[in-house]
Amino acid sequence: MTAVSPAPVPGVEAGRRVEAPLVLDTAPPRTLDFRAQFALWANLGVSLIGFQSAATVLGTAGHELSFAAAVTAIVTGTVIGTAMLGVAALIGARTGAPAMAVLRGLFGTRLSYLPTVLNILQCIGWGVFELIVIAGGAQTVAGTQGWRWLFVLLAGVLTTALTIWPLGSIAVLRKYVAVAVGVAMVYFTVQLGRQGFPDPGAGNWDGFLPATDAIIAVSISFVPLAADYTRHARTPGSAYWGTFAGYSLAQVWCYVLGLIALLQSGGDTSKIFSSFTGVAAGWAFLLVLVVRETDQSFANVYSTAMSVHNLLPKVDRRLLTGGIGALVTLLALRVEEGEFNDTYASFLYLIGAVFVPLLAVLAVDYFLGAGRNGWDTGQDAPARWLMLLPWALGFATYQFLAPTAVAGWWTDFWQGLQSAVGFTPQPWTSASLFGFLVPALATWALTPLTSRRPARADG
Repeated sequence: MTAVSPAPVPGVEAGRRVEAPLVLDTAPPRTLDFRAQFALWANLGVSLIGFQSAATVLGTAGHELSFAAAVTAIVTGTVIGTAMLGVAALIGARTGAPAMAVLRGLFGTRLSYLPTVLNILQCIGWGVFELIVIAGGAQTVAGTQGWRWLFVLLAGVLTTALTIWPLGSIAVLRKYVAVAVGVAMVYFTVQLGRQGFPDPGAGNWDGFLPATDAIIAVSISFVPLAADYTRHARTPGSAYWGTFAGYSLAQVWCYVLGLIALLQSGGDTSKIFSSFTGVAAGWAFLLVLVVRETDQSFANVYSTAMSVHNLLPKVDRRLLTGGIGALVTLLALRVEEGEFNDTYASFLYLIGAVFVPLLAVLAVDYFLGAGRNGWDTGQDAPARWLMLLPWALGFATYQFLAPTAVAGWWTDFWQGLQSAVGFTPQPWTSASLFGFLVPALATWALTPLTSRRPARADG
């Protein structure tokens, strides 16, 4: 069996920078140090979607959290979620495998196709949403509601180009884009902060844990992508701390700034960008953030290709990213922003319900179970059916505590189950935390059974 090799490859070869492998079974070059990882994840932590998503933290009209409670939820949820994200990043750096190929060690190759397909679907969805949001931001900067198709097309072309040279793109993010984004964020923080803002939920902490769960879910949404980039880290330590520090700082800053803009716009998410353009030279700094948003769409398109590589390991990744970039662009041209906004919160919680427990099973099995003897991440890695049990248990726990409103019958089923056992959700029943703890304990309990058979070492 041929495993994905974690052996490092020099970052420069004969005076030429080495790029990411074209096929799955080639060892990844280890070119990304702490600064590169920090810059990558700091850029991913700032997003136009993040500004708008401050509404999921603030709560519904008439029941808003206080500003202090909302900021505390943002910080708490980010730290918890990014600590989880860092674990996925660490495993990627240790194995040298892309995120979905890592799951070959957990489930076996064929069973890993299940989370792989789910990740492909979510990455394509996020990629489409990102292009739509970029186009909306560009329209705000341009002061027009027209030319949406042109902005989507330009964003799609730039996104696809970035995925062809992923390591080179990350180098550009570190050297130039991160600095420009930092300047723009400082400028908006000062300008919006000077204007002041109302606090409609002053003194209210009711809804703090659901708000925290929403923030955890945002961080967790990057778990099935993390190893695609940290596999190129020079050391596991730089992967973990670069991811944790960069993403935590940026996400907290992004959401707090979005919260301020939301409060200044009277709670209307459609007017958040107008708050930015309403300050002196705001259009120029917003343009920086709009162009930078392509690193989000880049991450989603590239990680879709990495997931497809788990299914088709011999296909040139450039063909994959080119085709996926074209698909995402075409879908974005056909879908209106409102169609995504209506289901955004539900989509967020569904991601958490799937990948929070998956991360728990992954971490426990890697550090305490079969992974201690080394995982087989080869093309013929045997199925480990038993590992599906704690994952399913974790998903059920998450849904039981916080049913995802994806469809009426789905919500009715879980609420009916709650009534049947006499359970009423309490403020302390955090779906993310219990959705992680339950499958983690279940995986640990199964360790004597799941780690009996020695596995192939990572390298």
